[in-house]
Amino acid sequence: MGGSNRARRWVVGVPTLWLVLLFLIPFLVVLKISFSVARLSIPPYAPLLVLRHGWPMLKVHLSSYAYLFTNPLYVRSYLYSLQVAAICTVLCLLIGYPMAYAIARAGAWRNVLLMLIVLPFWTSFLLRVYAWIGLLQNNGLINHVLLALGVISHPIVMLQTDFSLYVGIVYSYLPFMILPLYANLEKHDPALLEAASDLGARPFAAFRRITLPQSLPGIAAGSLLVFIPAVGEYVIPTLLGRTDQIMIGRVLSNEFFENRNWPLASAVAVVVLLMLVVPIVLLQRVERRELEAE
Repeated sequence: MGGSNRARRWVVGVPTLWLVLLFLIPFLVVLKISFSVARLSIPPYAPLLVLRHGWPMLKVHLSSYAYLFTNPLYVRSYLYSLQVAAICTVLCLLIGYPMAYAIARAGAWRNVLLMLIVLPFWTSFLLRVYAWIGLLQNNGLINHVLLALGVISHPIVMLQTDFSLYVGIVYSYLPFMILPLYANLEKHDPALLEAASDLGARPFAAFRRITLPQSLPGIAAGSLLVFIPAVGEYVIPTLLGRTDQIMIGRVLSNEFFENRNWPLASAVAVVVLLMLVVPIVLLQRVERRELEAE
């Protein structure tokens, strides 16, 4: 009995220690910096604890948070990041759900198709994004093909637009939608659909009443895996996105490395984290209450 308890503590303790060291402690450091003010020093922010008449005093500044919510640049960047992440999540779901469903019903070809989904991860993420530049630029492959076929008379501007941004994010994060959906759909009992067909249900009605409700956990997991990193995406918007509208990840990088305003950058990071974590926690509470009610 003691051995099983010890093993259980190890199983729970190792991930907990990992989260404390690599998430909680860095987050607390960032949170502390966000309540400071910028200074031309090393490190480039004022300490929170100062000595006043020989006694330590805590000096908390909320100016960074006030600046975030009063400056239109940051408000637009937050809203634009949420918009891009939401649209890309919906596009990944619309594309990924049929693919995951087909893989789950592929039989002997299932492992081969899964390998093709995972195959892009074997190459550099940066190289895959750079490849889209060669495809989408004015003298790129897509425009060359369309001009050669006579479909267009002059090159289409696709690079540094919302279109190229959505293409890059959907392409990069599509596997994160497909794999959770496949893991869910693969467990469905096909006998349920056969029974529905025997009872006279049409395929779409059977899908709507049986398959879709059972796949909601996979949809939720895939959507979170796409939406959360897409909000803070930096590489893809920098290489493929618009120059007149930047996402919050680019703003965060600019404040840290160009403006060296660490308190403001830390406040940006804290608000992004709260903006993502709080709805997830509330959603989990609602789901838990629904399960308890059942």
